[in-house]
Amino acid sequence: EVKYVESLADLQNIENTLKGRSNMVFAYVPATGTAEHRAVMEAAFAYGTVHQFVLTTEATLLKDTSNDDVSSAQLLFCHCQRATDLTQPCRRTAMGQALTLLNIHRHLKLMGAPLVTEVAEDPEKVSTLHLQLGLPLVFILSQKETYEADRRTAEFVAWQLLGKAGVALLSRDLVDLNVLLRSNVALKTPDEGVPIKYLVLEDTEEIITLVEDENKVEQIQEVEEEEEEEDEKDNNNQDVQDDQVVEAVSRDKKRELPLEQIRVLTEETFHSALSETSRTVVLFYASWEAVSLAVLRSYVEVADRLKGTQGVLLSRVNCWDWPGVCTKENVTQFPTVKIYQEGERSVTYDGMWGTEELTSFIMLSRVSCPLQLATIDEAEGYLRGEFPPELSSYPHASLLGVFSTATSEASQAFEEAGNVLSGHVTTGMYLEDDALALSRKYAVSPPALLLARSGDRNVEGISLSKQSTQDLVQMIRYELLDVFPEITVQNLPRYLRLRRPFLILFSDGDIGQVESKELLKLVKGRPQEAFVACRWNLKKTPVGYGVLKSYFGTVPSLPVLVWVNLHAGGQVFKFPPELSVTETNILSWLEKLKAGLEIPSSALSEEDWKPPLPAYDFLQMMETAEVPLHTSHPHEDTPAQDLSKKPRRDPTIQEEPSQETKAEKIGSPGRDLRGTAPRLAAREKQGKRHSEL
Repeated sequence: EVKYVESLADLQNIENTLKGRSNMVFAYVPATGTAEHRAVMEAAFAYGTVHQFVLTTEATLLKDTSNDDVSSAQLLFCHCQRATDLTQPCRRTAMGQALTLLNIHRHLKLMGAPLVTEVAEDPEKVSTLHLQLGLPLVFILSQKETYEADRRTAEFVAWQLLGKAGVALLSRDLVDLNVLLRSNVALKTPDEGVPIKYLVLEDTEEIITLVEDENKVEQIQEVEEEEEEEDEKDNNNQDVQDDQVVEAVSRDKKRELPLEQIRVLTEETFHSALSETSRTVVLFYASWEAVSLAVLRSYVEVADRLKGTQGVLLSRVNCWDWPGVCTKENVTQFPTVKIYQEGERSVTYDGMWGTEELTSFIMLSRVSCPLQLATIDEAEGYLRGEFPPELSSYPHASLLGVFSTATSEASQAFEEAGNVLSGHVTTGMYLEDDALALSRKYAVSPPALLLARSGDRNVEGISLSKQSTQDLVQMIRYELLDVFPEITVQNLPRYLRLRRPFLILFSDGDIGQVESKELLKLVKGRPQEAFVACRWNLKKTPVGYGVLKSYFGTVPSLPVLVWVNLHAGGQVFKFPPELSVTETNILSWLEKLKAGLEIPSSALSEEDWKPPLPAYDFLQMMETAEVPLHTSHPHEDTPAQDLSKKPRRDPTIQEEPSQETKAEKIGSPGRDLRGTAPRLAAREKQGKRHSEL
């Protein structure tokens, strides 16, 4: 049966009766008795039991269906079977060819094909209805972790290309593809002998353009080949790279990382994954950014070390693919690591990005802070590092708060401070009636702290005079610093935060017992607030050679004792080599420095060097770092400051991104190529140099 309609109301009534039941074929012919009219009637005779055919000769009705071209016959396939909302018209797909019986048959075959075909075999062997009818087939490359998002993307593309090309979802996990890992789209043409083209595209609009313009495929491939040639040229020239991190990532970028043990999280899986385990570690990163990729390598090593650890899930979120997740989690810089406890409270990692440091932070954060200890034996075992047993293989300092029932305010502040410092130090609390006996053993009275440092486990008693959470956190961080530390890249930021002069003994190995003994006498005999006395072993931390060259032009004879004040004048003083390193000689020399009787060996540059972007203003982060009182807020990262230059006096102020900017980053769902494919393919060059970002 072919129904004839003269008005839009008649057409809508037929549509409404068909919604959710069957599809409609709507044809317009300028007049009856024509070849087009006969083709429609013959098609209705063949397919009338499958689809409802509707015919009109009213040109105004065709215009009302959003088609301005009424000069020739038209045919629209109306997808009413998929529609359930009576207030919305059925989705329509126009036939682009002339109205002949053969073309109608071809169009109806295409409309009856699956919208998206899922493929789990070599794409070279795939044959679909579209290829058989002479149309190209577009493959969207997917993977298990991003299947849902990739499926939506494939369906969105399929609707745009309906009748023009087929769309298939190709799983990387099931097919061993010998193609670039960064490829996200493949195009197979119906021509025999033509190889499949694997491409890197940024959004779905490019896919549609490819199908409509075949010449575009060759243009994209030529651009990719040129970029590959430039990459090879850059990799063979170290002078091109002006950043050590970018250089290392660029040279090793083709090595595939074993990421099987790190779970990929998306908008759909993020919140559900947080509730699966007691501790979920999430690395928020940007796939185009060099530091993120370097940290991802350390993260892989951490995952290997923690393999099989109960209650810990290591995961990652690519903020370029899932900006909405990162915005909601208040991620404002890359990379960022957060540890979520039971899917709720989070702790942000603000230490160095080495494997050892990150692993230690994750393990320490597993322990409740503070631990409630019930007996003196438990407290003593805790100070010896025997409790909790899961941390016995990880070097760490133990901090025990000893409180009486009359010091509830101090104990509450200590408990909050323990939450802030979770992952950095283990804290315990002893609140029993015999707390006074325990504290007197170490010559203090409640409220007090007992500190057992990693290594010797000697216990120090510290009286508590300040009782606010912020004051306690600052005091604990200060007390955790070594009295006479050995400077490394990892611990340097902690001492730079003190903003004090440095008295550094540089050596090409371990310092002698005499020098060590004299410097310890010097430090213990004077208040620590005056300066930071430390040692620098150049064999263990060779970056110190560069520091000495910036001080003196060349590396002087070692060992050498140096005084430098980075925060006041930047003058560098060298201890007289003819004098022996004794407490008396050093004190005498420091008095001369204070009186202005010594001539500096050099002065650091007054150059006002600024970062390329506020996000890279690491010095500002260190200078204005404040202790957060709520662990759900992210801490600022504090990379090491260069000892060879003075800090800037007028740092660039860092601004929070506006709501408009955040909204732009979130984007429209379904239109971006996410997860499997980097959407920044065309901007890959930007990740090569920090100075260009």
